[in-house]
Amino acid sequence: MALSFDSLVPELRAQFPALARHHAGRPVVYLDGPAGTQVPLRVADAVRDYLLHHNANCHGEFPASTETDHLLAEAHRAAADLVGTADPDEISFGNNMTSLAFHLAAATSRTWSEGDEVIVTRLDHDANVRPWVRAAEHVGATVRWVDVNPLDGTLRLEDFHAALGPRTRWVAVTCASNSIGTRTPIQEIVDAAHRVGSLVMLDAVHYAPHGLIDVQTWNADFLACSAYKFFGPHVGILWGRRELREQLDVDKVRPAPEQLPGRWMTGTQNHEGICGVTAAIDYLADIGRRLAGDARLARRAALAQAYAATTQYEGALIARLLAGLQQLPEIRVWGQADPARGESRVSTLSLTHHRIPAQVLAQRLAAEGIWCWHGNYYAWELSHRLGREPDGMLRLGLVHYNTTDEVDRTLAALRVIAT
Repeated sequence: MALSFDSLVPELRAQFPALARHHAGRPVVYLDGPAGTQVPLRVADAVRDYLLHHNANCHGEFPASTETDHLLAEAHRAAADLVGTADPDEISFGNNMTSLAFHLAAATSRTWSEGDEVIVTRLDHDANVRPWVRAAEHVGATVRWVDVNPLDGTLRLEDFHAALGPRTRWVAVTCASNSIGTRTPIQEIVDAAHRVGSLVMLDAVHYAPHGLIDVQTWNADFLACSAYKFFGPHVGILWGRRELREQLDVDKVRPAPEQLPGRWMTGTQNHEGICGVTAAIDYLADIGRRLAGDARLARRAALAQAYAATTQYEGALIARLLAGLQQLPEIRVWGQADPARGESRVSTLSLTHHRIPAQVLAQRLAAEGIWCWHGNYYAWELSHRLGREPDGMLRLGLVHYNTTDEVDRTLAALRVIAT
């Protein structure tokens, strides 16, 4: 029997042990998801099961090793389903998105020459800025910047189109801001970059908890995300088109295979964490199966069902939060603040109080059992562009395990703190 998502939320919350935690006599409200979500029990169980029952290195001639090979292959298939590719070998895992980006930058920059051009934005997390800026500096390439509109936090697309040219080799852009929640026009950016012959790198780290990734439709060249942002362990994921991953001169040790995906997987991987990635993706897929009333629904189709529902649910939560914040005149929401324009953002926002520093706001909310982040969250360029350094902003991030009661409790606490 098919269910509504709202009716499923209590069942989903029950799968997250952390959500039972109390602080100062009240349940904790986790609004720190943009820095890393909580995990369902099945993720911890998958990590534990691997370490206790299958722990071995790959490609051995004994059962624990062959079991490891099977589990890692399944993780590649699960991650392929998550990003929307039919080729599991286009997936590689690593420590995190940042380390994967620096590894990729070392390979791609070998194809650049002095005078080539690289485009980055002031909306992005620095992990999708600094690797390409540093690589450009090393080869003498020119870095061109896409600015943001400070009033609504959107990219200045006129800057982007003006920066494109025959020497553009690389465009790096986020799918959604990890700071102020802005969604970017992915398809327009990819299509325009490809028209001038440039490759495109998409940072989907903050997008992955909130929307369905679709690398085939978007037609990008590379995309990265991190499992700990979508209910999994601390593992990074890099997708890239097969022909590029086969052609690029990637740093690796000599005994490592030339075949995919091994040539991009540097050293022994975090096997237990990768097993947790599979569990996190299957958790999301099972949401789709529950909603569809079909336990046999294929994983990619089930993920599409799940994200369609969670996107709508989170949209209602963030609209409620934005509407409430509009009633607090001493608070400013940075970026898109209109509750009616939910399609332009994900359910993350940053705010400031005109008198109280962001760190103090975070401390006072934490005392009330409402946990959130302050600072620049590594969106270094954006924080400087908005004039928010050194204090930064207060970030509130909602995911599908949050509730309307938690939104209302947060607003009530801010009314007391901010007045």
